[in-house]
Amino acid sequence: METKPLTSSLSNVASAAAAGRTPGSHAMGVGLEARGIHAWFGDKHVLDGISLDFWSGTVTALIGPSGCGKSTFIRTLNRMHEFIPGAAMAGEVLLDGKDIYAEGTDVTKIRLKVGMVFQKPNPFPSMTIAENVLAGLKLAQLKIENKDDLLQECLERAGLWNEVKDRLKAHAGSLSGGQQQRLCIARALAVRPEVLLMDEPCSALDPGSTLKIEETISHLSSTMTIIIVTHNMQQAARVSDYTGFFLSDGGPGTLVEVGPTGEIFSRPKDKRTENYVTGRFG
Repeated sequence: METKPLTSSLSNVASAAAAGRTPGSHAMGVGLEARGIHAWFGDKHVLDGISLDFWSGTVTALIGPSGCGKSTFIRTLNRMHEFIPGAAMAGEVLLDGKDIYAEGTDVTKIRLKVGMVFQKPNPFPSMTIAENVLAGLKLAQLKIENKDDLLQECLERAGLWNEVKDRLKAHAGSLSGGQQQRLCIARALAVRPEVLLMDEPCSALDPGSTLKIEETISHLSSTMTIIIVTHNMQQAARVSDYTGFFLSDGGPGTLVEVGPTGEIFSRPKDKRTENYVTGRFG
């Protein structure tokens, strides 16, 4: 029996957004692959066998109720999960075909290739705007010939250059919350990551700042793989090419369904996905 398309504002938003985007094709290759990811905090099993491909030049949104493991999952993608005492994981995360958890892997290099932007802006308050952008280079002991050019490029790509170009020596704390978040994006870009993870990057921001972050995501997506956790389904519909729906149902988090964003919001295959995107629970 043919599934009847859902009629909702989300499906309309996703369709309109898709019409204005040209995501990367499979010819660009898989930027990141998760294979059978399990995660634990002590004895608590929080993720159960998550497998997902993230294609270069695309944005993937991860949606689902609080506590279903979305943030834990993306933290396994650059080995930040292991920072938490008692945390453990199983499975493989392949970056350019190589498992980032393989013995002998340089974790620092992995985190340069797989950058992360957190829920709350976290610029270094004692540093200037310019110093914040270039901080990752210094920490990783990376040398670059023309720092001024890189500084401008990263701030432009983060949509912040025109707002701060005349006060680069001001402290980062002088910026608004939305500007601080875009500064953190610029800082992540300075080390030339292949993948950018974003864990609810707009949850603490006003609508205007959220719009600017979404414009930045759209601009960046043509050159890298972006994975964004969001509780805002309108945002998922606006910015993403693919959407994955996570659910825990009282047990460890599982991936219920993943597909092109337009399909997830208009013709989901699983009834649980339909119930969530239409607001019947969550």
